[in-house]
Amino acid sequence: MSERESREATARVLDTTDRGAAPFFAPTSVPVAPVASALAGEKPEAKPLHYKVICISMYTDDLKRLDTMVESLKARGLTKANRSALIRYALSEVNLERVPKGL
Repeated sequence: MSERESREATARVLDTTDRGAAPFFAPTSVPVAPVASALAGEKPEAKPLHYKVICISMYTDDLKRLDTMVESLKARGLTKANRSALIRYALSEVNLERVPKGL
């Protein structure tokens, strides 16, 4: 497969105008340029400023515990529960005065 064919295939897979499919995230007030135009060399539009995608390391046991908590919340009817939502909630509830030294 040539580089051009590879780019076109990637653009088709990542195309945000995919036959009426629902977007991953809620619509924002900042329009996002389609992937195909970004690959064609056009300058992309501004990125959303209200969130950032990050990567963190967690132990597998902690991830299992987190996933168990998410499944428990979903079983209670909180259908939008997910890892990030639960972590955001935990951050809002943490009491820094109670965090042990040597964390």
